[in-house]
Amino acid sequence: SRGAGGCLAPLLTREAFVQALGRLGVPFVQCFAEADREIAALANSWGCPVLSLDSDFCVFDLAGGYCPLSHFQWESVRAADGPQGCYVPARCFSAERFCRHFGRLNKSLLPLFAVLNGNDYVGLAALEAFFSKVRLPRGCAAGKGGRHLRLQGLLNWLAQFAEPTEAVENVLKYLKKHQREEIRELLCTSMEDYAPSDVNLEDFFQNGRYECEAARKADVPQWVLDALAKGKLAPFIINALILRSTILRVQVENMQRPSAHCASLPIRQVIYGLLLGVSQNTEAASPSKQTHELPVVCEFDRCQKTIKKTFVQAASPPTDFCDDRFPLDKLMEMSTSCRQMLLLETLGVKMSFLESIPSHLQLPVAVTCYWIRCSEPKVKLHQLKALLLTIVSGELHRINDDPGIANPQYNIFPTVLRAEDDSIAYNEFLKWKEKKLQNNDFDLDAAHSFCQWQCCLQMGLYLNQLLCTPLSEPDLSSRLYTGTLVHRLYQELKSTPSVENLFILSQKMTQLYLLLLNTVEA
Repeated sequence: SRGAGGCLAPLLTREAFVQALGRLGVPFVQCFAEADREIAALANSWGCPVLSLDSDFCVFDLAGGYCPLSHFQWESVRAADGPQGCYVPARCFSAERFCRHFGRLNKSLLPLFAVLNGNDYVGLAALEAFFSKVRLPRGCAAGKGGRHLRLQGLLNWLAQFAEPTEAVENVLKYLKKHQREEIRELLCTSMEDYAPSDVNLEDFFQNGRYECEAARKADVPQWVLDALAKGKLAPFIINALILRSTILRVQVENMQRPSAHCASLPIRQVIYGLLLGVSQNTEAASPSKQTHELPVVCEFDRCQKTIKKTFVQAASPPTDFCDDRFPLDKLMEMSTSCRQMLLLETLGVKMSFLESIPSHLQLPVAVTCYWIRCSEPKVKLHQLKALLLTIVSGELHRINDDPGIANPQYNIFPTVLRAEDDSIAYNEFLKWKEKKLQNNDFDLDAAHSFCQWQCCLQMGLYLNQLLCTPLSEPDLSSRLYTGTLVHRLYQELKSTPSVENLFILSQKMTQLYLLLLNTVEA
């Protein structure tokens, strides 16, 4: 960050959030496509308000209203009279009250209002002829006054119509005749985005099965749909499978270098091959046939400071995985050892190297081995050590937060290692973190390298999930990776090599660090 505006969430925020929901026992569903309509239908079914930051919910007819998350006063918890206990003050938007503010405006006209102003899918360009000719109330002709005046004028203009069809016809009057049918279809299709969904999310929360007509039409295997709904597969997977298109999110990286996602390209190609059914035979075909037979996925990724579209060919699974085209709906029937072999061959690691690693760290360690091999420029030793120390600090935090999880996870260490040592080491680590950093410079190349590791971990996670987790999923919500900490450790290792002994008071954590280092350097 250079102090300018904007907000950039870490790459694995979604995955950490899903894990946190699971750990806290919060029921949730991940929808097949755009979730707004399904959220609105469930909210009305349960009589609940919708909590969100999406202003589209101002347009839906919600019985319980819409509560923008930006208006929750989280630090002003107040005691309430009666049995309900404490509450957090918030604001609730009601479409009904909003319409009353504009006289006799019918709620059913709000979707048309949203579409005319340009929602996520419809731009204003096609409708500019309407705004340039229509006489809006309160003297709000196009180009005069601010945007809010035009919005108010449009709402007052819509209030004269009883229902959307009548209003649409009056909009079309201001357009050229040859444009009218196309614009009518565009408006009507866009307004359907605000109609209640036919997906019964209530049934999902009661019975755990997600039924969706759009998914049935797309012939998505039921196990994929169920895993997606439960958050066990990422939206990236369904976008690649159905749309054959993905967007790779930009991080704080060196804009002069190729995108950090380049490091994880071979993993993504294997994912695409599994999703789109590429076999060894397809890749062995002659180059002329490959052009027609190998499926491609369109990736949107950073190229310097712009977004570039690239068509990426899917790759066949590694040798011996399967002899012929393997349908996605049969993937779950394969043995765990076969699925594990595919994962590890893609990452270029043998299981024998990982057997001494605690099970929940095997995937991050395998990904780290892949990162060292595939990153360009090459990973520096201080970067590697900073990353491994960060992982160890996350483990120390985890077992101090919940001592009950320590013993089963670390049966590789002698039982004589004392838990008190971990507590002392953790307190010393916290004191170290509070010290002022001697060198506070931001190393952009190091940041880029750590971004590459996150990209590799993300795609390693997605491949592991697609293969029904042949390796345990790492706990991202317990500080497996902390960006500010890894940068600080990297800077301090360059000037003070003794920082490598940060956890020396805990024999268990020291042994874990050395085990990780020896494994990835092997």
